[in-house]
Amino acid sequence: MAKRALSCIGTALLMLAATLASPATDARAQDTEKRISGLALSNDEPIQIESDLLKIDEETSKATFTGNVKVVQGDTQLQAGRMIVNYDKNGGSVSSGAAQIREIELYDKVFIRADTQTATADAGNFNMVNEVLVLTGEKVVLTDAENVFIGCKLTVEMKSGQAKLDSCGRRVMIQLDPKSRPKQ
Repeated sequence: MAKRALSCIGTALLMLAATLASPATDARAQDTEKRISGLALSNDEPIQIESDLLKIDEETSKATFTGNVKVVQGDTQLQAGRMIVNYDKNGGSVSSGAAQIREIELYDKVFIRADTQTATADAGNFNMVNEVLVLTGEKVVLTDAENVFIGCKLTVEMKSGQAKLDSCGRRVMIQLDPKSRPKQ
């Protein structure tokens, strides 16, 4: 798989981990929005992708990983039933490393773990052009140690560091552990 595609997948995972580290505080809000500071991305660690099947379709510019997809970069891990990498050829193929990644789609029970943080959703999308990550589902659950955030849609704008957890007509639920606050 192309080094560039793997690097982009790792960037999305690390960005989500940074999102989970900055909990929102208003449990009464229908939508929860938070500015993320100190967002640090790392593209220097190797990335390993495993799946039951990989299909590269140069005509449609898609690489599709299906069946028990696992992506690991350092301490960050992603699992999904299916992952589709959409790319622009720019005169090359994804297998040669010359393709530009536009979007990564995740389906069928998405699970992401980084250190003490996890996120689960039914589906996910990382738009590389706009640098926006979206996790969606009946129940999108974010945890950071004992802190839990539940909604139906998490949107993270990588450029600005803004994160928003939507309720989709219900209510956002947040459980904060007082012991998780930084010591002053």
